[in-house]
Order: sequence, then C-alpha cells, then structure tokens
Amino acid sequence: MTGTKSKVRVDTNPPGALIQVDGLDKGQTPADINLKRGSSGQTITLSKKGYQTKSFEAETEFNPVSILNLFGLLAWGIDAASGALWVYKPTFYSINLERAN
Repeated sequence: MTGTKSKVRVDTNPPGALIQVDGLDKGQTPADINLKRGSSGQTITLSKKGYQTKSFEAETEFNPVSILNLFGLLAWGIDAASGALWVYKPTFYSINLERAN
C-alpha cells in the first residue's frame, strides 16, 4: 500500500558531503534520497575532503499501515517480500562531520 522505497533527508554540517548508500553515490548534502525498505536499514556513508568519513545504518520500524493488509493474505505476502512492511524512522538525518586530524 505504501511502496517499496522511503524518502529520507540527509544534511551535514558542513554541507557538500558525498552521500553513498550501500556503496552507491546518491549526491551531495543536503539531499532527499530514496532508500529501499526492509527489516534492516541501508548503510549511509558521508564523506568530505578534510573531514572524517561517517557511516551509519538508517533505522527501520514496522509500518503500521501494513496491518490493513491482514484482510488480504496475498497483499501481506507481497508487502513482506518487497519490504513495504517497514518504514524509515527518522526521516531526517542531520550529521556533524568532524575535521580529519
């Protein structure tokens, strides 16, 4: 019902950091990026010249809207297989990058 991807906002201080999701380039901060849904989140890596690289796993939680699919076993199975049972929380990440030594 809610799709297989979630939009997440990523911002850094200072701005202009390269965003990678599971090793794939997704642009520079600040940016809205789409993440695949699933029981485990995707890994976001932020890098900027002169600053320490920072990686973290975006957090997912159960999507309460998917409960509506309990009335249709096929729909529940599709949501489970596609990852739509999960959503990203939070949907905004503001990361302070530290200067490299």
